Amino acid sequence: MKAIVVTDQAAGTAGMMLVERPKPQAAINDVVVQVHASGFTSGELTWPSTWTDRLGRDRTPVIPGQELAGVVSALGYGTRGLSVGQRVFGLTDSYRGGTLAEYVAIEARNLAPLPGDVDFTVGASVAMPGLTAWQGLFEHGHLQAGQSLLVHGAAGAVGSMVTQLAREFGAYVIGTGRAADRQKALDFGAQEFVDLENDALEDVGGVDLVFDVLGGDIAKRSAGLVRAGGTLVTIAGPTDARPAAGLTVDFVVLPDRAQLSEIIQRVRDGRLRTNIGNVSTLDDAVAAFNPKQRINGKTIIRVRP
Repeated sequence: MKAIVVTDQAAGTAGMMLVERPKPQAAINDVVVQVHASGFTSGELTWPSTWTDRLGRDRTPVIPGQELAGVVSALGYGTRGLSVGQRVFGLTDSYRGGTLAEYVAIEARNLAPLPGDVDFTVGASVAMPGLTAWQGLFEHGHLQAGQSLLVHGAAGAVGSMVTQLAREFGAYVIGTGRAADRQKALDFGAQEFVDLENDALEDVGGVDLVFDVLGGDIAKRSAGLVRAGGTLVTIAGPTDARPAAGLTVDFVVLPDRAQLSEIIQRVRDGRLRTNIGNVSTLDDAVAAFNPKQRINGKTIIRVRP
């Protein structure tokens, strides 16, 4: 099969190559999925789990990618809940990756059915951002109707999902980003927008929840905006940003079939819109992940036409 591989962490996406690799086999509780569309988060190439297994052993050359949509082509022993020929979408384990390829072996529990009226590119584009937003808002942030939320990167793949889900559940949403992102963030439902290049973040005042995707100084400044009893949720890695009278939660997204089903139902009925910035082919994936200009939104690889 064709697959994108990386062998050098220091080279980043510039070190990606399109090669031929053996087709994977389904282990116990696995399925093999013929990939129709896949996504990739550039941060994967900085994660230890991309380069080693759980025992710390090197596993290069690595096929990256966690996000996928496709069709089940084989079942491993003991697999339940899925069948050959079924349309599915979801996330692989971060220690396995492998979705930037024509086939991938994945634990069946990490997948959810993809309805026939939802395109594969859409399924691949909502798996990671949708789950990240859902878990950050409801599992870790405990968002309630009537609360206020500050969303960093509100025009991005994750931030736009956070904004839409928070609005649906009755929150007041303040988005942030670059000046050029203002209208897109408002179109996705942000009620206010802070230009991080020109506006004073501190003018926002107090909020109940901060959803951080940036880390660093922005996270530290945002911690000062969290009201007593509130939470700063971040996906930017460990941070020493701490609200004076609230919590900081640094989390890593996990596959969840029930949550994927909630997310895709919202896509079907129009409550949730995808944020796809570019669609490319597997043959052109290396160039797509090394763009000459900034792409606002998710880059999706259409593996099969």
